[in-house]
Amino acid sequence: MDLTLTGRGSEREGFLLVEIDRFQGPLDLLLHLIRTQDIEVFDIPIAKITNQFLLAIRGLDAADLDGAGEFLEMAATLIHIKAQILLPRPADAEDEDPRAELVRRLLEYEQIRDVTQRMRAAEADRGRRFGKGYLLPRPKRELTDLPLETTWDEVFAAALLVKMPIPTEREHRVTTRTVTMEEKAVLILDALKKNTRVEFSRLIQGFQDRSHGVMTFLAGLELTRRRMLFLRQTRPFSDLWIYRRDDESPEEPPPTHDEDEGAVA
Repeated sequence: MDLTLTGRGSEREGFLLVEIDRFQGPLDLLLHLIRTQDIEVFDIPIAKITNQFLLAIRGLDAADLDGAGEFLEMAATLIHIKAQILLPRPADAEDEDPRAELVRRLLEYEQIRDVTQRMRAAEADRGRRFGKGYLLPRPKRELTDLPLETTWDEVFAAALLVKMPIPTEREHRVTTRTVTMEEKAVLILDALKKNTRVEFSRLIQGFQDRSHGVMTFLAGLELTRRRMLFLRQTRPFSDLWIYRRDDESPEEPPPTHDEDEGAVA
């Protein structure tokens, strides 16, 4: 929305250069037209300002509906005020200037804009002098000597009111030992030194924590991956057996007489 006023309109109203992108909204543009021409805000020549405003927004991009809508709404307001001034009004109509509401909005916007600019200038000045998040140090309070007005009897009475703290029983917490997969792998290999197979449930007997069963099973899987043993289960949810893999017979051992044909993990 970049527009330069040239041509016949600019010759009639005087040379006027307007770049829409510079303004935050229609009030900003309208206030710029008034202040640059030293127009009294309480006595706005509505016909002149309306013509200049319409020339300024003539080059608005129709694709930018959000930005153009605000300027078009202000243009309609100016045309409405201009029509109210030009058309005769009934005698019983209230004697109120149609420009009063527009003047109030302009003055309010100008005040807010000035406050915003001052705050930005103060922020920039502070940013040059201090780092982000800097807080001014609090002034230290002056130490003054106060006369002691308390008697020793009052101090002794206050000391007698002090109660000794009641000792509380300290809780002794014992943390459980971390179960490692290496320990369970050694447990499995030790059990297979004497026997060629061992039942999985026997390896976890006596352990109440479920983590022992999980780590024992993971250790069995790891030893199977290293081709050091076999895992066999005859059917789903049946007992799991762990077999030792001998170096002389690297193949899977045949099922025993008390096991049916099953799946090898």
